[in-house]
Amino acid sequence: MTALDMSPVRPAMERASAAAATGKLAAMPDDMAMLRAAVEQTRDLNTARADIYWPDFLISAGLGYAGLAVAILAQPVWAVLLGGVVAMLALYRAASFIHELTHIRKSALPGFRFGWNLLVGIPLLIPSFMYEGVHTQHHAKTRYGTADDPEYLPLALMKPWSLPLFIIVAALAPIGLILRFGVLTPLGLLIPPLRRAVVERYSALSINPAYRRRAPEGEFRTMWHWQEAGASLWAIALMASVALLGWRPLLVWMAVHSAMTVVNQLRTLVAHLWENEGDAMTVTGQYLDSVNVPPPGIAAELWAPVGLRYHALHHLLPSMPYHALGEAHRRLSRHLGVDSTFAKASYPGMLPLVARIARSTMTAR
Repeated sequence: MTALDMSPVRPAMERASAAAATGKLAAMPDDMAMLRAAVEQTRDLNTARADIYWPDFLISAGLGYAGLAVAILAQPVWAVLLGGVVAMLALYRAASFIHELTHIRKSALPGFRFGWNLLVGIPLLIPSFMYEGVHTQHHAKTRYGTADDPEYLPLALMKPWSLPLFIIVAALAPIGLILRFGVLTPLGLLIPPLRRAVVERYSALSINPAYRRRAPEGEFRTMWHWQEAGASLWAIALMASVALLGWRPLLVWMAVHSAMTVVNQLRTLVAHLWENEGDAMTVTGQYLDSVNVPPPGIAAELWAPVGLRYHALHHLLPSMPYHALGEAHRRLSRHLGVDSTFAKASYPGMLPLVARIARSTMTAR
């Protein structure tokens, strides 16, 4: 079907418009033309390319740590700030590869999971076990947008104070992570009930406070344990560094980490419309509750790196490598047209989306 031939799309669009008019994305029927096109038009884009993943990740991590070193060692305020900004943006990009780890097959990029954890996951106290096995639940058709979704809250339907609180919690993440790995992990070895609580409540990068995680099993249990041990030793080293190096290195690390996490939280805030009230949703409903911020704007590549600017498309094609999402979006846009359901998930940038959610909270019951 070409972009000009819209006849198969119109019935689905009419049903979608009717569901949208009720304000109930959970009632959204699936647009089968869009779902078929998403598969058929992108079959050749599903291979994760090591020649893209590794250089992107390593350069980002290298720039991040170089910026961090400048921020710690430099004396002029401008140099400290410049180093800090470079460190934040580059480490944020490097850290965002954790999202890719949850979707790509282990055999697709040999050694990448280990390398990412060694160079970024453990040093930033966000080892991949905190996300693996959690994020995929967000993509489950029966879980997305429900009370069982670890990454969903109906933020657009909550009270206005919930949005500032959402950001403040992110700003305090470095303190929470140091306490989690540097204090609670060692104590959990001595106090089994505390260990169970840590596994259930403090072992997932989630936003749903009601989410409880199961204890790991099998091969994943082994991976969890070595990653947690490494993060625990690093957190203890960070706390002990004050005695040897003074407060500046730790405070700079925390400031960069906090800024990085706030940017990510703002990205999370605009990754969805957050308008579902807990009902299970169709794939099309999930897509329209999610957000694409395609080019020509370039700012989104900074605050939503590694393909995260195509978050709605990612919900259609969760296994597609980040480097192929731009081409997939171009193909589907041409194929389905500007009046299609596919086009309805595209937005111009972060600020209009934040404003939309903020206005919605003002009228929340």
